[in-house]
Amino acid sequence: MSLFSQSGLDLTLAPIPGVTFVEQWESHVAKVGEKVFAVLRPDERLVVKVSEESFEILTAMAGIDQAPYFAKRKWVTIDKASPLGEDDVLHYLHRSYDLVAEGLTKKLRTELGIVPLS
Repeated sequence: MSLFSQSGLDLTLAPIPGVTFVEQWESHVAKVGEKVFAVLRPDERLVVKVSEESFEILTAMAGIDQAPYFAKRKWVTIDKASPLGEDDVLHYLHRSYDLVAEGLTKKLRTELGIVPLS
């Protein structure tokens, strides 16, 4: 099932502790602790948070751009036709979750069942 479909994204991300889904900005949005970590746009593009290093590498690739409407850098849109394979996209989805979860309070991470971050 494709990560670029709502059902595929839900099936992949729902088992992760603390993940919720909402319809927001005319998109399907995945959150952890009420904070966005992935957006599936109607045009079948995924928006995820990445590290600074990954941002530089990814935005140099065809089909991957800085995400519009996100105030800070380090958010990219990944087109379904990008050169990334399914495993790579899955890696960046999980990494986005980790980056956003790191910003949650220790108390909230514990309440959501997120494994303590080192």
